[in-house]
Amino acid sequence: MHKRVVITGLGVVAPNGVGLKAFTEAIKNGVSGIKHDPELERLQFSCQIAGKPEVTDELMARYMTDLERRNFNSSGILYGLIAGMDAWQDAGLLPAPENEPDWQSGALFGAGTSGIEKFREAIYKVDDLQVRKLGSSVVVQTMASGISAYLGGKLGLGNQVSSNSSACTTGTESILMAYERIKTGQATRMLAGSTSDSGPYIWAGFDAMKVCTFKHNGMPEKGSRPMSASASGFVPGSGAGAMVLETLDSALARGAFIYAEILGGNINSGGQRGTGSMTAPNSMAVQRCIAAALENSGVKASQVDTINGHLTATAKDALEVQNWTIALNRKGADFPYINSLKAMTGHCLSASGSIECVASVLQLQQGFIFPAINCEDLDPEIALLVDKNRIPQQILYKNINILAKASFGFGDVNACIIFKKYENG
Repeated sequence: MHKRVVITGLGVVAPNGVGLKAFTEAIKNGVSGIKHDPELERLQFSCQIAGKPEVTDELMARYMTDLERRNFNSSGILYGLIAGMDAWQDAGLLPAPENEPDWQSGALFGAGTSGIEKFREAIYKVDDLQVRKLGSSVVVQTMASGISAYLGGKLGLGNQVSSNSSACTTGTESILMAYERIKTGQATRMLAGSTSDSGPYIWAGFDAMKVCTFKHNGMPEKGSRPMSASASGFVPGSGAGAMVLETLDSALARGAFIYAEILGGNINSGGQRGTGSMTAPNSMAVQRCIAAALENSGVKASQVDTINGHLTATAKDALEVQNWTIALNRKGADFPYINSLKAMTGHCLSASGSIECVASVLQLQQGFIFPAINCEDLDPEIALLVDKNRIPQQILYKNINILAKASFGFGDVNACIIFKKYENG
C-alpha cells in the first residue's frame, strides 16, 4: 500500500529573502531581489542585473565550521547547506547521533553545476605542470554530488543521499523523486531541493546566447517581466530551496506541523523531436507531462485552483500558457490563477524549481496568491487565452486547495508536481 506524503519543513535562500520569514514577506509584498551587479558591468555583460542572495560571513559561520570554511569557495553548496539545514530544523528534526546514521532519512538534492568558482580559482593558481597543487578542498566542492554529500554528513542521513541534475527542472524533479521513494516505502523522510551557483562564470553563457534582458540595467527591479508584452529576456539568478518530505504517519506520530500534501506528478522529455530542441520545449511533451501529473495525482483539471508556472520572461511565455490551456482544457475566466516567482527572483536556473515549490507550498498553507509583478502590460497573446483577472497584480488572499507547479529545462525536459492543502483527517 502506498504511503501518503506530506511536507513538514521548508528552507530557502532566495535573492529576495534568505530564510523562510524574509522570503514569505517578500513574495506577499511583491518585493524584487534583483539588483545591479557591478561585476557584470565591469565584465561588459549585456545584462548587468541579477538576483543574488545576500549571505554574510556571520550567517555562513552558523552552518559551517572554521575548518570547513577554510579555502571554501562554492556559493551553490553554501546556499544549499543553509536551505537544507533550515528545512530540517523547521521540520523539528535533529542531526543523527555521532555513533549511527538515521537509516530512514535521506536526501535528494540537485544542482546544475557545482563549485565553478572554486575550480576556476584553483586552476587560475596553477599551470598544467603544477596541476597536483590544485588542493585537497577542490574535490568535495566541485564533484556533482557535492551538495547532497555535505548535507548527508551534516545531518547524518543513512538512506539514499544523491544529487540529480536536469537543468531548470532539477528542483521540481528532486522533490518528485523523493516523493516516490517515500510513497513506495523505501524511506520515512527525505530532504529534497536544489541549488545553483551564482556569478559570471555561471551566467556568461546565457548572456552570450542573448536570452537575458539588457533593457533594464538602470531599473533592476523592473527587469524580470514574465507574461509581459515588454518582456525582453530573463534575469539570471541563484539560490536554493529545500523541503522535508515524510510519510503522513510519521508526521502525525511525532506531532509535526504539516505545510501541505503531495498528491503526485510526472517527469518526461520531448526527446528534442518535433518543436523540441536543446533549448526549446516540445509542446506535446509539456501538455502530456501536465495531463499525466493530474492523472497520477487523481486530480481533475477542473480542480486546479492555481498554477505556479515556469514562465521565464522570454518569448516562450505565451507558448507555455497555451500549453496549460490545452492540457487543462480551460481558458478565459475559467482558467486557474497563474503567477511566476521569477519576476521577483530572476531565473535561478537549477534552483528555480525548488525555490518556486517553496513559494507554492506557502501559498497553499497560508491562503494567498502572490502578485505577478511587472505584468501590468499583459502579453496580447496571453490575453487572448486567459482572463487578465487570473493574473493578479496585487496579492490575493484566497483559499487554495490544489496547486500545480511545473518546470521546464534545457534538454527538452519537463516536470509537473501537484500540491494539495493539508486538512486534518
